[in-house]
Amino acid sequence: MKNVALITGVTGQDGSYLSELLLSKGYEVHGLIRRHSTICTERIEHIMNNLDYKDRFFLHYGDVTDSCNLSNLIYEIHPNEVYNLAAQSHVGVSFEVPEYTAEATGVSTIKLLEAIRQTNPAIKFYQASTSELFGGIPETAPQSETTPFYPKSPYGAAKLYSYWVTVNYREAYNMFTCNGILFNHESPRRGSEFVTRKITIAVAKIMAGKQDKLSLGNLNAKRDWGYAGDYVEGMWLMLQQDNPGDYVLATNETHTVREFVEAAFNEVDVNIEWRGSGIDEKGYCSKTGKLLVDVNPKYFRPAEVDLLLGNPAKAESQLGWKRKVSFRELVSMMVKSDINMFF
Repeated sequence: MKNVALITGVTGQDGSYLSELLLSKGYEVHGLIRRHSTICTERIEHIMNNLDYKDRFFLHYGDVTDSCNLSNLIYEIHPNEVYNLAAQSHVGVSFEVPEYTAEATGVSTIKLLEAIRQTNPAIKFYQASTSELFGGIPETAPQSETTPFYPKSPYGAAKLYSYWVTVNYREAYNMFTCNGILFNHESPRRGSEFVTRKITIAVAKIMAGKQDKLSLGNLNAKRDWGYAGDYVEGMWLMLQQDNPGDYVLATNETHTVREFVEAAFNEVDVNIEWRGSGIDEKGYCSKTGKLLVDVNPKYFRPAEVDLLLGNPAKAESQLGWKRKVSFRELVSMMVKSDINMFF
């Protein structure tokens, strides 16, 4: 019996890597995409154009906020695995559009779960959860599956609803539902609005003479950064177990935004010298003295998460999962990719 997977959010970073992984394992993959007036499939164009996948990769127009559409789609394609990656996933933006974030990131999950329950409750379900559930309370680090949740954004609160409703359907209806509590995971396919990609694009543009400097918010924020390509393997492994559960995927190391900036500029042989503090802190090229980085208060969040550090011990022991790409390798990969865009 062939494996059939449905991926919501298939055009995103994780959706594209997960599609590649499942196709490499012989799956038939169906992706849900929203209809736009402009093309938004650049992350999966190489898959769409691969003739080897023409009979195993399919896209369907729809929206996770449309329960009727979800039910019809599940009934039509008969998946045995569903990966719910769709969301309004930008933490900062969630403060600006909190109601939409609640609907697209939170309520949509129960619509999908209910569609599965009514159509075929034997389908295995993966919910993309997030380290933003924890809120970065320092005394709780490193954070694991048993760490109390304390979201500090509309995005985190919406994901908290999705987390618990996923657990609820597992316990109430004996469905195979899993939460993957993924800490920050990046790649050259990361959206340009996210801080890591903003940094690597800026480095490339500055070196190409197309940008003067990089402006950021909280340089002291600490994050547990891994490679998205490693993390989608963990998603798949969760649905291959005999019993469903919830798992943290992380690197068990944390770095500040400042460290990410330094590592990114080091890839182009530029050493950053920091001067000042707080909103007056600036980063200069140590050789030329040119201003390359400054702080702009408009990028601060109303409620900041200061520290995220994950403990992946459960995933490593029960799933056999382990990240392969180091922090430095990740930064290097992203910078080189963006350099190629401008040179």
